[in-house]
Amino acid sequence: MDIVFYIFTIIATFFFMEFMAWFTHKYIMHGIMWYFHKDHHQHEPGFFEKNDVFFLIFAVPSWLCIMLGLMNSNYYSVCIGAGIALYGFCYFLMHDVFIHQRFKWFRNTNNTYMLALRRAHKIHHKHLGKEHGEVFGMLIVPLKYFKNSRNSIPKRSASK
Repeated sequence: MDIVFYIFTIIATFFFMEFMAWFTHKYIMHGIMWYFHKDHHQHEPGFFEKNDVFFLIFAVPSWLCIMLGLMNSNYYSVCIGAGIALYGFCYFLMHDVFIHQRFKWFRNTNNTYMLALRRAHKIHHKHLGKEHGEVFGMLIVPLKYFKNSRNSIPKRSASK
């Protein structure tokens, strides 16, 4: 029965991290830590950004939960760390790889969710300053971006 609770803990932590990402992005990155996030909105030359420091801010608690959980046989702590790490991996794939193309892996898609995610993130980046931001989450996309994204999917012809 413990395995069910472990899996539930990982999944619950993963979804809780979407709220944490939204909150941190809206109130911390666009607030007191704008110095680090600014170069993400006002791109500067180079592969790395000061904004990449936020990777460490989220990775350290994940690592600590896993390490300390394993050292103390506290597998719920390990699961929390794993949920944070899983969210971080998905965030990396969606944000850095798919949206910003820091790695040229997923360039073309007709997937409605992916197109809506990209469109919502573009709306977020239309504001170069820390004020007046929109769409601070990452994986949960407001419905209005799905409607617009469906219209941008090329229609397939009946004949091949």
